[in-house]
Amino acid sequence: MSEAAPAPEPKSLNFLEEIIEADLQSGRHQGRVLTRFPPEPNGYLHIGHAKSICLNFGLGRKYGGATNLRFDDTNPTKEDVEYVDSIREDVRWLGFDWAGEFYASDYFQQLYDYAEHLIRAGKAYVDDQSDEEIKRGRGNFYTPGTASPWRERPAAESLDLFRRMKAGEFRDGERVLRAKIDMQHPNMNMRDPLMYRIRHAEHHRTGDAWCIYPMYDYAHGCSDAIEGITHSICTLEFEDHRPLYDWFLEQDVEGKFFRKPLPRQYEFARLNLTHTVMSKRRLLQLVQERIVTGWDDPRMPTICGLRRRGYTPESLRAFAEKVGVAKRDMVADVALLEHCIREDLEARAPRRMAVLRPLKLVITNLSDAEAFEVELANHGERPELGSRRVPFTRELWIDRDDFREEAPKKWFRLAPGAEVRLRGAALVTCTEVLKDASGAVVELRGTWDPASKGGNAPDGRKVKGTIHWVSAAHALDAEVRLYDHLFLAEDPMDVPEGQDWHQGVNPSSLEVVRARVEPSLAEAQAGERYQFERTGYFAVDLEAKPGVLIFNRTAGLKDSWSKIEAKA
Repeated sequence: MSEAAPAPEPKSLNFLEEIIEADLQSGRHQGRVLTRFPPEPNGYLHIGHAKSICLNFGLGRKYGGATNLRFDDTNPTKEDVEYVDSIREDVRWLGFDWAGEFYASDYFQQLYDYAEHLIRAGKAYVDDQSDEEIKRGRGNFYTPGTASPWRERPAAESLDLFRRMKAGEFRDGERVLRAKIDMQHPNMNMRDPLMYRIRHAEHHRTGDAWCIYPMYDYAHGCSDAIEGITHSICTLEFEDHRPLYDWFLEQDVEGKFFRKPLPRQYEFARLNLTHTVMSKRRLLQLVQERIVTGWDDPRMPTICGLRRRGYTPESLRAFAEKVGVAKRDMVADVALLEHCIREDLEARAPRRMAVLRPLKLVITNLSDAEAFEVELANHGERPELGSRRVPFTRELWIDRDDFREEAPKKWFRLAPGAEVRLRGAALVTCTEVLKDASGAVVELRGTWDPASKGGNAPDGRKVKGTIHWVSAAHALDAEVRLYDHLFLAEDPMDVPEGQDWHQGVNPSSLEVVRARVEPSLAEAQAGERYQFERTGYFAVDLEAKPGVLIFNRTAGLKDSWSKIEAKA
């Protein structure tokens, strides 16, 4: 009897999983796990958000809990329904669904009521200082803050002014509501932070019902508590905000406003990616300055851009898993992201032949009557994907990069007098090179060995080179967009003083070529993905129209990350 294979070692828990499991064992939340993903609808989500989505929804799913989608819509001047719709689409495309869809604006009245409670308790006050005066009064990391002259304003007066702020009596910036905590606190976030500011602006959900809007640090924790979130997972830049998160919730001593037990905030390292900027503000600048064609430009790190480029939700989830969850900020190599999509498409993408830089090859000893069809597998390792028939004719297109008039040593592709294998079809020898008046090669001529039909010589001679091809008479025209990194430098923000960061944009990040592709691609649908043999992985552009073929290069065949892993 053969021995049973050893059981795989259990995967170690990340620190967030350890926290949740400890809470489940202690019964802190009565066995509940409820996380949330709280984007501000002021732009499109990017790959960093994808990691957060996978983490929050993944934890809810793993522990039999749920995840809320909550839009942090507290800044009406920057938010739009367009972004709300795109966020919904991105989360669903990644493979997740939410327990409830909420908005910070759902809680505007509750947040306002709680603010009045804090004013009456002497823990908040209306400040008449300007933004600049408030900023100056807060001091810095080396200098303690200075109390506002309005800090000891009577609660009744602050309450009256706050109600008048809500009624619209004051201009934008004329007054604010501040929490009354500690102007000497070493944590700058605790030096009487702003709770409300005046914004006379139309809100995408509440219209003009409100002209005062809560600040993020106030609204975020309170919204978590109202919803009964158990684990509020944020990126590392909010670590210093955690004491303020706790302070706002802890002032509800009698539990009149929030569900108990109160949620706790935990921080993990945000994702940064080489050759990429991840700031919404900078991504917006790229769009507004037309450095890219839009938020869904395939060079953008946005989820919609990656989707249009041909990335799959499975590849992004695999990337998030490989990057892992850490407590210290990190920069992931974009090669790892590319490895994940190659690994996914290698297993699933049907194979096709496409000639990106066409050069005509005429087979002089093949008549039109002798033309035939070649049957090629759609995937060499997945017979269930079937096959397709490709016409082989007298006139063919091959890739210009597969020919050298003066071939270097160890050149196994086409050259004068050289014999190569045309993928799945026959062995061909180049016999003549035709040039135009400028000396540029415009056509090749050659002969084929009829006995090699199918791609192998019956006499057993070895031919090392195999190249792809398409029939000139049957090939389809296609626009192929060859995308590369948008930024040349690994860290686009590492620029000399005085130099604008987006001067580092790669001028060769997009090359458009007119290609010839095999006729089986005539019915290719928007979003479908293929491996163009010997070339790379490509997706039909989502904006392609019937009868017009547009392919975006998702990734080349070369996998630099696999080599990095092999050396490690």
